[in-house]
Amino acid sequence: MDAGNQGSEFGRRGTTFAPIRDSRRRTAQETTETFIAAPKIAADTWISPTVVSGTVRVFEFLLIAIVGFAIYYGYVFRNDEVFEWGYVFTIGITTAAAIISFEAIGLYSVAALRNYISSTSRLAFAWTVLIASFTALIFITKFADAFSRLWLATWYLTAMVALALLRGIVSRCIRRWNNQGRLQRNAVIVGGGERGSELIEALMSSDTTDIRISGLFDDRTDARSPEIVAGIPKLGNIDELVEFARRVRVDLLIVTFPVFAESRLLEVLKKLWVLPVDIRLSAHTNRLRFRPRAYSYIGNVPFLDVFDKPLADWGYILKRLEDQVISAIALVFALPVMLVVAIAIKIDSRGPVLFKQKRYGFNNELIEVYKFRSMYTDQSDARADKLVTKDDPRVTRVGRFIRKTSLDELPQFFNALKGELSLVGPRPHAVMAKAADKLYTDVVDGYFARHRVRPGITGWAQINGWRGETDTAEKIQRRVEHDLYYIENWSIFFDLYILAMTPISLLNSENAY
Repeated sequence: MDAGNQGSEFGRRGTTFAPIRDSRRRTAQETTETFIAAPKIAADTWISPTVVSGTVRVFEFLLIAIVGFAIYYGYVFRNDEVFEWGYVFTIGITTAAAIISFEAIGLYSVAALRNYISSTSRLAFAWTVLIASFTALIFITKFADAFSRLWLATWYLTAMVALALLRGIVSRCIRRWNNQGRLQRNAVIVGGGERGSELIEALMSSDTTDIRISGLFDDRTDARSPEIVAGIPKLGNIDELVEFARRVRVDLLIVTFPVFAESRLLEVLKKLWVLPVDIRLSAHTNRLRFRPRAYSYIGNVPFLDVFDKPLADWGYILKRLEDQVISAIALVFALPVMLVVAIAIKIDSRGPVLFKQKRYGFNNELIEVYKFRSMYTDQSDARADKLVTKDDPRVTRVGRFIRKTSLDELPQFFNALKGELSLVGPRPHAVMAKAADKLYTDVVDGYFARHRVRPGITGWAQINGWRGETDTAEKIQRRVEHDLYYIENWSIFFDLYILAMTPISLLNSENAY
């Protein structure tokens, strides 16, 4: 289904989120179609302002340093043919001081990067002051003869021109991304009425917010929660919000309930914490004030942080790089083994070599996971209605071996390269997977919280022995506990440790049938 059809399909289903009156139903549908014409694409192409500013810092540091070294090599070194470490030290210290200065005067905010004239003029002033200060320093300390004046002047002018050109490119990109909504977070207000109205007006009056309010959800249907609040339509109740956030890109949930409404707040958070979004509690109208460090801010509006997206900003980038690079390397080494397994499957029984099964992925998205076929074709269980047990007659001879050794999972490296799976994460479960004849969702409270990150080929639960058959409620509960621990404590080093321990854990095949 393409992006346009996705948006149209959501529009046809928009009545789900507007159950009260036709007038509000039309408003809700128009609102959703405006900001989610392509929910899947929008979610994948959102650009973190933190990553943008960090990337510009790195590029500007490299640009200044490379220009300095290039001029030194082309003019000073080639004439003297003697390498002088004083230039290296000076270039490094001056470049670092430049980036720190640019940061100090606010040149790395998205607003500054977007405004080319203002940011470039301030950058030129800061760079000029820095070079002038360096010139004065070497003159006062009588080190002026140690440095080429032509080198310094050329470095100053060339670096300034290069920085201005880079800022021009960055400004143009940011303006385009901003027009496409790729730098804005889609926010949803939880709770309407007077408190919701005051919060929305406060956010809209702030010039430095990076959010777009897409709608609000509230369980109340009486006069305390009107259908339109400060120009923002109510799209449904809290239960409908969970489904809404799984169809649509939502980055931020802002809860307007007062902190003293403890029971109501806990009830709502219990439903919402399973979503892969930031959840903030509005402190705008609270009379109870905490220390300034307890708050985060959107514009000048204070909030209390309740839940954070498990993977965001640089963490998300590093995780994707890890998946792409290691999966590609692993596939190169695994291809000979995969070829042998494929031949063995073909010789052992009739049917295709690969088996595709629908499973829950990130944010409950259905994905098709690849595996080597381990069952007889006519007895394959695509929905996993019946768990595989010891000596299961549906499993082929080759199938028993590859399931015990987890060789049947090797094709999932292709899923990782496609971005559907991660190398490390909660294992993806089949749609109808059961424990003790009950669906996993009926056994474990908050089960879908494990879908706040992409599922993995291996995971913390697997290396701790919780792999294979889940015939009891305890087994799936323990697996989910380990999955949630991994999500809350994720780091690149944690991933590398799990990857290193996976081959060792495969030696324990007690529960793998």
